[in-house]
Amino acid sequence: MKYSRTLWITVLAGTLLGGCFGKKRAAPVAGTSAEPDKLLYARAIEDIKHNRYTVGRLALQTLINTYPDSEYLAKAKLAVGDSYYKEGGMAGLKQSIVEYKDFITFFPFLDEAPYAQFQIGMGHYRQMEKPDRDHAEAVQAEAELQTFLEKYPNSPLLPQVQQRLRETQEVLAQGNFGIARFYFIRGAYKASGARLLELTNRYPLFSEADKANWMLGQIYEKTEHNDFAARYYARIVKDYPLSSLAGDAKAKLTKFGVPVPQPDPSAVARMEEERQAARERPGIMRRSLGILKTGPDVTTAAHSGAPTMTPASETGDETLTLGTPPALGMGGGAGPGNTATVETVTPGSTPPSVQPTAGETPPSASESNANPPASSSTADPNSTQPAKDTTAAQPADKSQESTSKKKKGIHKLIPW
Repeated sequence: MKYSRTLWITVLAGTLLGGCFGKKRAAPVAGTSAEPDKLLYARAIEDIKHNRYTVGRLALQTLINTYPDSEYLAKAKLAVGDSYYKEGGMAGLKQSIVEYKDFITFFPFLDEAPYAQFQIGMGHYRQMEKPDRDHAEAVQAEAELQTFLEKYPNSPLLPQVQQRLRETQEVLAQGNFGIARFYFIRGAYKASGARLLELTNRYPLFSEADKANWMLGQIYEKTEHNDFAARYYARIVKDYPLSSLAGDAKAKLTKFGVPVPQPDPSAVARMEEERQAARERPGIMRRSLGILKTGPDVTTAAHSGAPTMTPASETGDETLTLGTPPALGMGGGAGPGNTATVETVTPGSTPPSVQPTAGETPPSASESNANPPASSSTADPNSTQPAKDTTAAQPADKSQESTSKKKKGIHKLIPW
């Protein structure tokens, strides 16, 4: 009896111990078979951290193709884009943009979607060239960063995106301002004014926006349109009150008999904040070293203020058109083709035609370019003898006609 009781206790204890050890052996087997995707992802991230981009992407692609239902699928696709972005170079950045767009297409509602959109803009941002070079990447960066602000206005990345957009728009404004200044110095006021109008309307945060408004005022003043000139002088006083040109702009308004506006308090606060942020100006050393740099210098970009979200086609409300005022005689020797008048244009309307003043006939484009005026010793600005000009031009027309006939005859003989 005692022997049988001992036997039952031994069997029961062995059964319990065997069951416990069996469960412990089953756990690692199940865990190991369920985590190969996690191991692939961890290994790929480690390779990318150590700049082994190709090896890391190979592991990520293996994960994506082998485990389409893995919880790491979205992270793997985003990591592929990050690997190309970190690798850099033109090819790497372009491919990263493709991968980030692919991620947004498949996972538009994930929390990582705003980050992917930001990286698309940064892919173009890092490919931007200097202001006097091609603006294609800067335009793309501006569009993608604006898309971010429209789609994700409450994202924690908002401050970074706004600053990158301000820097991108600074580069675009610098390029337009350089071209406008080039034409302004040479007296091509129509070409200069068109760019200055777009610049001042689209990029009010531009570091040299006060100078752009001053140049516009000068163009309108020299073309005897003081009412339009006063508009841009007043803008300097109101929107750029701490500018070095504010005093001169006030003097111009007083000269025209136009009321001087009060400075905008928000503009004063913004410019004070910019001064405290120590907006740097490139010195001689930086400019000399900048020759070796391929990217733009964005240190002059604003650090506060809302960046522009308006497309270029919706900003301009005025155009400079060829007209009849006398030549301006400003630096660069403006000729008849460089005179300009102002027309106010509203979206969806047709600009009014320019009417000539009494006793004047607006020259056609061919006359102003192809037939320059005679020397000052023979030309009489008060005389009106169109018959002589017409007869003088007839021989040239006949010679051109005969030349064209000869060319036609040659083409008949020689078909090619």
